[in-house]
Amino acid sequence: MQTSATLPDLAHTHARPVHWLATAAAMAAVVAGAGLLQPDAAKANQSGPGIATAAAPAPDAAAVELPLECGGAGTTVVKKASGDLDGDGAAETAVVARCEAGSGTPPSGVYVVARSSAGQPRVVATLVEPSRGLSVTEFAVRDGAVTATLLGYSSPDVPQCCPDEQERVKWQWRGGKFVESTQADSATDSV
Repeated sequence: MQTSATLPDLAHTHARPVHWLATAAAMAAVVAGAGLLQPDAAKANQSGPGIATAAAPAPDAAAVELPLECGGAGTTVVKKASGDLDGDGAAETAVVARCEAGSGTPPSGVYVVARSSAGQPRVVATLVEPSRGLSVTEFAVRDGAVTATLLGYSSPDVPQCCPDEQERVKWQWRGGKFVESTQADSATDSV
């Protein structure tokens, strides 16, 4: 191809390896400079006006020793549910637990597990003592409250296989403690 006399000389537009190296070095300098000038990384636990805080996950009930007296047998967490029960913005875990048994259904306990100030899980409340001899069904955490159906016995003569009383209860945090109330539509009924 011949160059035209009317066209300007474009010899300086041919890229040589030294041009590519210079361009790569300049780009690397720009990228490195931009990396040094970045703002500090955002933290999920920052607080202040207009800054939403991210709560830690609910505590793991398996990481805490529940106050069950099982005489050498282990414990079993039968049900668990999590939510902010005391309005502090951190989730608690409510659990139904009982002693392990080869057969039958031992009485249940209901406990609330929260994180300590050091972040470790700990039992902060016992809602149902196993000594009450109750079984727990329909267990949930909703709208800041723990709800459950408690099955029990009207007398020691009732066979342990067949509870004859049922009560729907709710626990809510009020005045620095969990307050138990019977749910309005469920007075003690025969099962």
